[in-house]
Amino acid sequence: MTDSLILEVADFEHNVLTGIYSEETGKPQPLRITISVRLTVADRYEPDTPLEASKNYMDLKFAASDALPEGVHFKLIEAVADHICDTLFVQDDRVEAVTVKIVKLAIAEADEKIGMTLHRERR
Repeated sequence: MTDSLILEVADFEHNVLTGIYSEETGKPQPLRITISVRLTVADRYEPDTPLEASKNYMDLKFAASDALPEGVHFKLIEAVADHICDTLFVQDDRVEAVTVKIVKLAIAEADEKIGMTLHRERR
């Protein structure tokens, strides 16, 4: 069995310009984003292991917020997820895979979770 290290930021909410319908365009809508990143794992993590042996969790949050280009309208939330994956792959060569789950909060009528999950492996 192979060891793996998965870092996660779950249920982060951020407003993004996205959507294909006229009522969605021109204004940001709230998305709930969960990001999981599989990293190259160290041999061991001792109590004094420095952060450089892993990855700062805030990098995941940054990829789903500040790293999204300002003023760009993403027609599909799949494109938002792709941009997040690309950002994380560029940030760190140790990122082996990224999974992004996005829920569109504005279109829920009865608290259902409508969205998608994209998983990408480093190519």
